[in-house]
Amino acid sequence: AVRGDVYAFVGAKGGVGTTTVAVNVASALAKKGGSESALVIDLNTVCGDAAVFLGLEPRFSVSDALANVQRLDGTYFGGLVVRSKFGLDLLGASGRMVVTSFDAGRMRTLLEFVSVHYRYTVLDVPRSDAAALDALEGATKIVLVVNQELACVRNASRMASTLRARYGQARLGLVLSR
Repeated sequence: AVRGDVYAFVGAKGGVGTTTVAVNVASALAKKGGSESALVIDLNTVCGDAAVFLGLEPRFSVSDALANVQRLDGTYFGGLVVRSKFGLDLLGASGRMVVTSFDAGRMRTLLEFVSVHYRYTVLDVPRSDAAALDALEGATKIVLVVNQELACVRNASRMASTLRARYGQARLGLVLSR
């Protein structure tokens, strides 16, 4: 099976626009690729906003998918995602605050599954979740979102060198938001 591209967006600091960038990139990829070509996964378990940006209220979340990775097939997964008016599928964050961390093995299984079923997958990754960051090995491209605040630039420098050492320079990109 042909594997689709997985783009992971990580903010160097909270409030830099990571979700905005991720949702807009995913929407553009959905337009480019046609129906059932793009998926956005909101990995922000505490305050995920991708659903709000898309005007959706998902019944299920990424936590449901991760708890049931052994059951993943097209039909089951189709019941977990919700389609936006832009033709983009969303696997949203939990509607309630969940402070547990993701299991990296389950996350890898989920990403392998979606990369076979979608041409493009966009991840909105919280910078504070080590397991979510561990799962980035399955990402085609890791994009660090930064702004011009001094604290953000400092965090971005640290994160970029960690991500570069772990995943290689070629997979790391940078977006400067204002």
